[in-house]
Amino acid sequence: MDQKQLEQEVNKRRTFAIISHPDAGKTTITEQMLYFGGVIRSAGTVKAKKSGQFATSDWMEIEKKRGISVTSSVMQFHYHDKDINILDTPGHEDFSEDTYRTLMAVDAAVMVIDSAKGIEPQTKKLFKVVKKRGIPIFTFMNKLDRDGRDPLDLIAELEDLLNIEGCAMNWPIGMGKELKGLYDISNNRLELYRKDGDDRFLPLNDKGQLAESNPIEEEGVYEQALGEVDLIKEAGNKFDLDKVLAGNQTPVFFGSALTNFGVETFLNTFLDMAPAPAEHKEQDSEEVVKPDDPTFSGFVFKIQANMNPNHRDRIAFVRICSGEFVRGMDVTLDRTGKVMRLNNATEFMSDQRETVKTAVAGDIVGLYDTGNFQIGDTIYEGKKSVQFEDLPQFTPEMFMEVQAKNVMKQKSFHKGMQQLVQEGAVQLYKKYTTNDYILGAVGQLQFEVFQFRMKNEYNCDVVMKPIGSRIARWVDPEQLDASMSSTRNMLVKDLDDKPLFLFENKFAENWFANKYPNVKLTSKL
Repeated sequence: MDQKQLEQEVNKRRTFAIISHPDAGKTTITEQMLYFGGVIRSAGTVKAKKSGQFATSDWMEIEKKRGISVTSSVMQFHYHDKDINILDTPGHEDFSEDTYRTLMAVDAAVMVIDSAKGIEPQTKKLFKVVKKRGIPIFTFMNKLDRDGRDPLDLIAELEDLLNIEGCAMNWPIGMGKELKGLYDISNNRLELYRKDGDDRFLPLNDKGQLAESNPIEEEGVYEQALGEVDLIKEAGNKFDLDKVLAGNQTPVFFGSALTNFGVETFLNTFLDMAPAPAEHKEQDSEEVVKPDDPTFSGFVFKIQANMNPNHRDRIAFVRICSGEFVRGMDVTLDRTGKVMRLNNATEFMSDQRETVKTAVAGDIVGLYDTGNFQIGDTIYEGKKSVQFEDLPQFTPEMFMEVQAKNVMKQKSFHKGMQQLVQEGAVQLYKKYTTNDYILGAVGQLQFEVFQFRMKNEYNCDVVMKPIGSRIARWVDPEQLDASMSSTRNMLVKDLDDKPLFLFENKFAENWFANKYPNVKLTSKL
């Protein structure tokens, strides 16, 4: 591919994540987008649990049983003149670090909010990660087909809780049983509810009034919407694309993913505004890698074992940061300096995979992995070494002692444990003196997923004994004396054999700090 072709291909890419609180409708909106992209024939199979049909983006057995997303799926499709990579992230409140790392691999985020509930704790947590990266965020206020909160309140809450300007791109005309349509501010038209095809759009004149009379004008909710739209145009935030791209303003769209209302308009407007692949900073240097640099580079942001239970496979998900990926190319793994040939790569349509021959910056490819890769690894082509910034590591808050139920299953216990830890499903520690295993996680669900997968994928039942929530703090080995540990601050070591204390509570940590004032304690994110 020559330079001009590469630039054209890269500019067609849009790579984004969808974030939300559980049940806000994230998987449903993902399905609708896939439907518009011609990838699935019918949307709305998500709710039909009894029918044996499940969301396209939920492929793991535990997800099908519980109806939640617990791992980040990647879906790729072509729509209009764009090539789209959607990363669907777990919305569950006990979501793992997988979600955080996924947010490092995208150029924009779509935040789905339940219009009846407003901003929930999970959304707030995920939003912080997006904001920290400064990537553009687009908001979809979902479930207009049900009665919800006042739209003006929802935008005010967005600004108060998330400290970002909200700019309404459309406005609901009624909601729930009274829902009649949307006043589309950005396209200067009305979109009628329960109408198909282009008949659902009514043009507005220069004054923002209907160009031709229509029965909707008789509705009280229409008059109310007109008054609110006037207010927004006068006193609301003015749309500013530069602010949006800097992550300081979020365009707000209303709609209903379940009834497929407002989703197509949202998708079209979003793809017009969302940025093409961005440059990536290198570690410990001022240099950046530009997406249209002809030399290939990328980083591993996720590792997933056993996507296909019939083959014990392991796939490393790579975000391409520059250049073109060609099957069979040689790359260097920065961490080891080892040169490897990338013969086996795959594109994703959730669990349906196709062998990929080429891909460019912005795309996500899956590399079959025999244990070479770790999360955060940089791979690059050519002689000039590249190392991207480290992915965030998180300090676990909950801990469990773990062992195999059957002593004869030690081999599969260790294999499963090693693979799931490399995936980042949980973090692994050992007691400092006995080497007994302790698992750390951000939330309870990670332990459940670990236990479920150990049994289903590695045929190994595990016994887990909670040691509760603890405060994990790393300590400099040179300052450590094993006698510092007690029942209130368990001494363990991480995978790199670095020592840390698990404090029972804040009081125990403060007591330790007072007793050993010179010992420096550190945490991760």
